[in-house]
Amino acid sequence: MRWRLRPDPSETGFERVVLPHLDSAHNVARWLVRDAGLAEDVVQEAVLRALSYFSSFRGGDARPWLLRIVRNVAYRVLAERKQRAETSFDEGHDRSGEDAPALYVPDPADDPEAALTRRQDLKQLDRALAALSAEQRECLVLKELEGLSYKEIAQVTGVPIGTVMSRLSRARRSLMGCRSEGCEA
Repeated sequence: MRWRLRPDPSETGFERVVLPHLDSAHNVARWLVRDAGLAEDVVQEAVLRALSYFSSFRGGDARPWLLRIVRNVAYRVLAERKQRAETSFDEGHDRSGEDAPALYVPDPADDPEAALTRRQDLKQLDRALAALSAEQRECLVLKELEGLSYKEIAQVTGVPIGTVMSRLSRARRSLMGCRSEGCEA
C-alpha cells in the first residue's frame, strides 16, 4: 500500500472520480448478469465507455453515473446473448444441474453442520432472488447491497422514484414470502 500526501500528478480525473467505484460496478454487474466471468466483461466494457464519455460527466457523485452505464451494458449483453440463443435463461445453474449459490463464501470457522445450514440458506436466497423480476432484483441489489438512495437508484435505472419504491416493496414482499413459504427454483 502506498501512502500519498498529495495527488499523483499523473492521476487523471477519471482515475480519481470513477475508479474507486469498480467494486460496486462489479457487484451490480454480477447480480444483473448472474455470471462472474460475464460480469467482469460487462464492467470492463462499461469502464471503457465511461472513459470515452467522461468529458460529458457533469460532476457530482460518479457512482450512480457509472452504475447506470454498467446497467445499460449488462442489459445489452444479456439481450445479445438471448438473441444468439447461446445461453439458457437460467444461468444460476451449473452444467450438472446443481444450484450454484451466488453468495457462497466458505467460512473456515464453521463446523460442518453450520456450513451446511449456511449453504442451504444461501441457496434459498439465491432461488428467491432468481424468482424476482430483473427490475425488482436490480432495485433490491442497488438499495440493499450497494446502499444507494432512492434518488440514485432512480438515476441508475431511469425510472421515477415512486417506481423504485414500488419495485423495492414488491421485491421485499416476495423475499419475505419465499422465506415463510419456501421458494422453488
